[in-house]
Amino acid sequence: MANVRTVAAFSSEAKIARLFEANLRGPLRRCIWKGQITGSSYGVAQFLLYASYALGLWYATWLVKHGVSDFSKTIRVFMVLMVSANGAAETLTLEPDFIKGGRTMQAVFEAIDRRIEIEPDDMDTAPVPERPRGEVELKHVDFAYPSRPDMQVFSDLSIRACAGRTLALVGPSGCGKSSVLALVHRFYEPTFGRVLLDGWDVRKYNLRVLRRAMALVPQEPFLYGREGATEAEVVEAATTANAHKFISALPKGYATFIGESDVQLSGRQRQRIAIAHALVKQAPILLLDEATSALDAESERCVQEALDRAGSGAGRTTIVVAHRLATVRNADTIAVVHTPHTAASIA
Repeated sequence: MANVRTVAAFSSEAKIARLFEANLRGPLRRCIWKGQITGSSYGVAQFLLYASYALGLWYATWLVKHGVSDFSKTIRVFMVLMVSANGAAETLTLEPDFIKGGRTMQAVFEAIDRRIEIEPDDMDTAPVPERPRGEVELKHVDFAYPSRPDMQVFSDLSIRACAGRTLALVGPSGCGKSSVLALVHRFYEPTFGRVLLDGWDVRKYNLRVLRRAMALVPQEPFLYGREGATEAEVVEAATTANAHKFISALPKGYATFIGESDVQLSGRQRQRIAIAHALVKQAPILLLDEATSALDAESERCVQEALDRAGSGAGRTTIVVAHRLATVRNADTIAVVHTPHTAASIA
């Protein structure tokens, strides 16, 4: 349903309907099978329930008839039997749900108890200085994604971003430019080599505090920034990111809720807000992963000028991943990345 316009544009309604119907056959068979099991369980439970009623009533009659017990005691016991049998029958009816819930809880507890490789609250790590200088360096780094350990992304990669300067990473698509930012942000660990911040291995720092010192604008922007920012700081960051004008035009301005059930933003608007959130964070290290790729030429020019001022112009270390010349022409250093290593750095 999310891409119904694309389907209609290519007149593919009948084809998609057939594919949807084919994909439903497997779940339909499973639902029918589960329905048969549930119905059989319910039928057996009800049969046992009323059979126990009939057996209890017959035995109570026999006890009263032969003088083994009086009528009042027999009725009390029979009522207890009815309540107990009803509870047992309901429990038997819910047995499939109990089994399903048990499997779900097992998966939940496995996720809770799973030991992660990068512990964000490791007590043995050192805190990051409140305002690090921001010198970032990758030193002889080898890297492959854990899901694809046989596909080497980097081999002996060495890159250095000087404190307060802008480093631009350029190269063909898929060469690993975004992976550099992922390593700096410690989303992954290098298989060999070190990632340094101000000369110290980033693995020695507390992960949460390390990430507070960095502001990231990813390719797919998400709307997160810094809590506790003043209204003036928010407006200043939005103005810098060329987002203040359209935000002010929203029904509730800066108090507008964003989401599927509320106001929806275009890709360009989301990207400008993501840039504003990164700026309002006021982190000493700014990581931009094609932050202006979804902007038109005029917006890109305005935002790029703002990023230049907010980056090295404000003493921040900025690492930029980009394909456009306009994004990297003001960088202090340009690193050309080729698979599987850096070919050249141009100061």
